[in-house]
Amino acid sequence: MLSDLRTLARVLRDDYAPRTATESVTVSDRPHGRLRRYGTRGQFDAAREAGAVPVVLVPPLAVPASCYDLAPGVDPANSVVEFLLSTGTIPYVVDFGHAARRLGFEDYFDGFVPRAIADAIGDFRAGSDAVDLLGWSLGGTLSLLTAAHRRDLPIRSIITVGTPLNYSKMPMYAAVRSVLAPTDGKPIDYVLKALGGIPAPLVQLSYRATAWQRELRKPKYILDSLDDHDALVRMQVIDRFQDAMPGYSGKLSEQMLVNLVVRNEVGEGVLHLGGHTVDLRAISAPVFLVGSHRDAIVSHAAARYGEKLLTSSSHVEFHTVESSHLGLLTGADAQAHTWPAIAAFRESLVTSLA
Repeated sequence: MLSDLRTLARVLRDDYAPRTATESVTVSDRPHGRLRRYGTRGQFDAAREAGAVPVVLVPPLAVPASCYDLAPGVDPANSVVEFLLSTGTIPYVVDFGHAARRLGFEDYFDGFVPRAIADAIGDFRAGSDAVDLLGWSLGGTLSLLTAAHRRDLPIRSIITVGTPLNYSKMPMYAAVRSVLAPTDGKPIDYVLKALGGIPAPLVQLSYRATAWQRELRKPKYILDSLDDHDALVRMQVIDRFQDAMPGYSGKLSEQMLVNLVVRNEVGEGVLHLGGHTVDLRAISAPVFLVGSHRDAIVSHAAARYGEKLLTSSSHVEFHTVESSHLGLLTGADAQAHTWPAIAAFRESLVTSLA
């Protein structure tokens, strides 16, 4: 009983889960594009000797880059970084930091992500001098935009997890489009301009609202899990992750509303962002997509739409994993289904190029 009370006190003080991360080094520290390479020196040397293509992990906007390395060492596994290292792959993670008000999508797909790819290739210096891009949620959007806009980059493949590729197929946005389409989103656009974007507390509240049942059940879950160390660690790490979500900058939030939601330019295949015209239909690299019917943020149909959208890709493959938005990326469902499917897809690339 005393032990349970001590555990409960530590959970309530937010000092139960260790604040650990997989071993890493900073490769480059550019503004809005810090690049970290994960793994030990031995793992790095082994991957280079084997010529294993590295993976550049692209985080969503308004989400900490730590989403790819949540609670390393617990069971079920929660770190995408650990999974990739276990396959002999070196992961690089680009950390965008907090977005300045002036930044738009074009700064990411025409600047920050391409520079991260170049830095990763320059650091790895082995094999075919290529990378795979892996993006969760809007990180997948950034990955696809980068591959479409910068076709000179050595991107072997793009992997998206829970990425919306047609906003008209997402019920939560369909109503917004019907109301704002006649004005091209201008009323809300004016509000976003006045606020300078979407504030961090609102982003955090919105994300938690998509999993409101989890929030309501949390007190009982804590009491039922007092003897389950890993369950409490995972819960606390996810809470910290949610609390660390920054807001969306002014320009980004305006583009998301007008270009993505109201005009559904992603679903149409051609986006007009910051003076750039980006045609997603021109992507030729293989693409692997993951979606879920249980995802409260991105509908299964919106994630799967890439099969119809990416008409120039040499290979488009969709995989269904029934889990939550975050559960597609990390945790028991990801460990059992998402990660093995990604590993099989990447292995098939090696076989096809042999």
